[in-house]
Amino acid sequence: MNPKGNKPVRHIAIAGNIGAGKTTLTKLLAKHFKWETHFEDVDNNPYLFDFYEDMPRWSFNLQVFFLNSRLSQIINIQKGEQTVIQDRTIYEDAYIFAPNLHAMGLMSTRDFENYQALFQTIDSLIDPPDLLIYLQASIPTLVNQIQKRGREYEDNLRLDYLRRLNERYEAWISTYKNGQLLIVDIDRINFAENPEHLGEVVTKVSAELYGLF
Repeated sequence: MNPKGNKPVRHIAIAGNIGAGKTTLTKLLAKHFKWETHFEDVDNNPYLFDFYEDMPRWSFNLQVFFLNSRLSQIINIQKGEQTVIQDRTIYEDAYIFAPNLHAMGLMSTRDFENYQALFQTIDSLIDPPDLLIYLQASIPTLVNQIQKRGREYEDNLRLDYLRRLNERYEAWISTYKNGQLLIVDIDRINFAENPEHLGEVVTKVSAELYGLF
């Protein structure tokens, strides 16, 4: 069985804060299940470096770029025949990052309301993922993993910024009703370095999607 009766599984999405391990798990699950991958368009994002240098100036531009990029991915997934696993979701842009920037005074109310209206229009036209996998992690775990990967533009990330994001993630996940949800505790499960831990995640994903276990 699959979560939508006779409809095949098309879309798995991984959500989580900066440094949670979304890209790593996307690659590992795609390899195991033979799924296609859709990654966050970081390298080709023309606003990202400018954003970290001057957040108020570039926040709206950055968020609209991400929104459009992920909408394009979702359209391709819904049109396609293959099962796709997506690194980060369109919901995180709308419920985590944009509201956080607005709350911190880094996005104007005018821009935020414009952004929210655009997202609501998009949300009415798309289907949620068949399974959302949320990587839940404490701030120390996130910081440790961010430092390990050593991305230059992340050097200036502040702890209070990560904490604000984490609080919004927890609030969003606690009310998520769009579809099936699997929460993975990254403080306890190190799927990147421990094969047994990865096996545990694979088993849980299989159970959610196919009811095999």
